[in-house]
Formats: sequence, structure tokens, C-alpha cells
Amino acid sequence: MHYILWAVLALLAYSLVPPLSKLAAQQLPIMFVALVANATITAVNLAVVVYLDEGSVASLSTTHGLYALAAGAFLTVGVLSYFHSLSIGPVSVVTPIFGLFLVGSAVVGVVALEEPLTARKLAGLACAALAVYLTSTA
Repeated sequence: MHYILWAVLALLAYSLVPPLSKLAAQQLPIMFVALVANATITAVNLAVVVYLDEGSVASLSTTHGLYALAAGAFLTVGVLSYFHSLSIGPVSVVTPIFGLFLVGSAVVGVVALEEPLTARKLAGLACAALAVYLTSTA
């Protein structure tokens, strides 16, 4: 499948995570909700890795393995902070602010990974940032 289709699938699936998490948190502690959500993805991801025979524990000692571990550490902070913010704030405000990570990641891609930056891409990033501002402020 083309990477754009995968990205659209991710968009559609992830769009349901905040409202479902908020609903779950009405009766369950938010960190438990985060645990269940993350345990689900971990179990499924493990099954996919085993099925595809990808990766090994030994690869974690390589530079790229360390990148993967660092990504996991940042993901942990981001996801737990996001779930906590959902437990105390409205989905319609928290999610757009959280979603700004997409702009931040794109900027890091341009700066650190030397991906091309066009005027059109810059305009899109600015519009995304403006959209977050407009949807998360009174």
C-alpha cells in the first residue's frame, strides 16, 4: 500500500483514540486507560514483528537501536502527557494542541534529516499551526 494510504488509515484510526479514551476515563483512571491502549498496541505490534520476522534484541545495541529506544522514551512522555491532558481538559482543545507534534516532527525532518522544504510545505505547516491555534483558543 502506498505511504499516503497508510497515513490516511492512521489518521482515521487515530481520530477515534481521543474520544474513546475520554469516554473510558469517565469511569476508569486515565493511566489505566493509557496502559490498556498501549498494551494493546504492544501486543499487536509484537505479533506483527514475530510474524514478519523483523528485528532482534541484539539490534538494540546498535546506533539505530538506540534511536528506537530514544523514540520509545519520547513516545512514553508524549503519550502519558497526552492521556493525562485528556483526563483534565476537553478533547476539542487538547487534541489540536497535541496534534501540533505533526508540525514539530516535520520541522525536525527538515532541520535534522535534511528533508526538502518548499514554500508550499512551509505554507502548509503554517496553516496547520494556525489551525491548532484557532481550534484551541477561546
